[in-house]
Amino acid sequence: MASLRRIPLPYHCDSCGFFSKLKHLAYPVFLDSAAPFSDFGRFDIICAQPKEIISLKTNSYDNNRTFLINTENRIKTLCNEFVSTDDLPFCGGAIGYMSYEFGRPSAKIDCDIEQKPPIASPPTPDFHVGVYEWAIVVDHLNKQCELVAQAGVDDQTLAQIEQCVLSAKPNSPITPFKLSGDFVSSLDQRQYRQAFNRVQDYIRAGDCYQINLTRAFNANYRGDPWQAYQRLRETAAAPFSVFMDLGNSQILSFSPERLLSARKGHLQTQPIKGTAARDPDPIKDQALAAELRGSEKNRAENVMIVDLLRNDFSKSCLASTVKTEKLCELQSFRTVHHLVSTVSGELRPDCTPFNALQNCFPGGSITGAPKRRAMEIIDEIEPHRRSVYCGSIFYLGADGKMDSNIAIRSFVCADNEITGWAGGGIVADSDADEEFIETETKIGKLLAALADL
Repeated sequence: MASLRRIPLPYHCDSCGFFSKLKHLAYPVFLDSAAPFSDFGRFDIICAQPKEIISLKTNSYDNNRTFLINTENRIKTLCNEFVSTDDLPFCGGAIGYMSYEFGRPSAKIDCDIEQKPPIASPPTPDFHVGVYEWAIVVDHLNKQCELVAQAGVDDQTLAQIEQCVLSAKPNSPITPFKLSGDFVSSLDQRQYRQAFNRVQDYIRAGDCYQINLTRAFNANYRGDPWQAYQRLRETAAAPFSVFMDLGNSQILSFSPERLLSARKGHLQTQPIKGTAARDPDPIKDQALAAELRGSEKNRAENVMIVDLLRNDFSKSCLASTVKTEKLCELQSFRTVHHLVSTVSGELRPDCTPFNALQNCFPGGSITGAPKRRAMEIIDEIEPHRRSVYCGSIFYLGADGKMDSNIAIRSFVCADNEITGWAGGGIVADSDADEEFIETETKIGKLLAALADL
């Protein structure tokens, strides 16, 4: 029987050093709990050199289900002899993402909002996974680090990985990242108000209860996106952060939000609705947190999305096992306070974790309610594509362990252009100016940090 090789490595509280020494390898990925800047995460996972890549660059929107069935079967075949262990979250398997576009209900955009030319969508696939045979797993709780490898990884490859990790310097120099122009938004304040008013028309007409309206931000740059990631990480550390290099594009995500986790048949989702800025003055910061916690509007939005996700869970879970464990819990991150709820359930025997991810995708907190109609309205009103933003980056182990984020606070770098997004939920009593300011709150410090490089 095949065995799992586990090679101890020196522990460091910041795993960026490890990734810097391995990022020259093919398709490197860093699932980053953001230690030491964040207290919410525990494990970091670093992989490269996938056994196989599965990618869909042009989505026809009528064969997604078949594609996903074939993808899951292919992942199972590639991981058929993989070995896992209960004490590690990932010992090999699939890591990748589904873009928001992968879940769109239509393939056309028909936007009559007065606007500048729409920002072009980054040239990233709609769906991408790599199947990885080895991983460096860092456990910040137990202060341990090890290289875990499946039987298919040869001794020479393991020796090369160890040599890279233990070397004094990275294998390739990092070219300084620098913006070569200012960020341009797909919706300025006037245009945003037009879009906001359209959303309100749909809400008053009874088409929807809530719409998540987003803005895109685009600028030219030169240099290495990995340097940009490290700088942004200091500003916006979050427990579901990711750096993923696809070769001709890079994904930089600083997400605080879990879409779905699965472990031994137990599912959990943690939607975020409700945001307030942090303040360096502790007294003012506590006041902002208390105001958010007591906001009836934000609590109502959060509860609305919890109800939507409970319905999504009912498609995958045993009857009567879906429950709300926490409702509107205050969580504080480096740049913002959030209201976070937790919903759980037990997976049906005829459903896999990957099926459950599809049943929840895209996350209700970034669409609105009801979900399908909200997405149709978003498709009509927003003058940009969301790409990876509001999609989900995930890992899926051979043993069925899975975790995934909602790719908010995210950027895509491609063809010397960096694109980021920010948005917020619009309900009947929302104020256009307040919602516009919320988008600035969510992304403003990130854009400023990039401009300072």
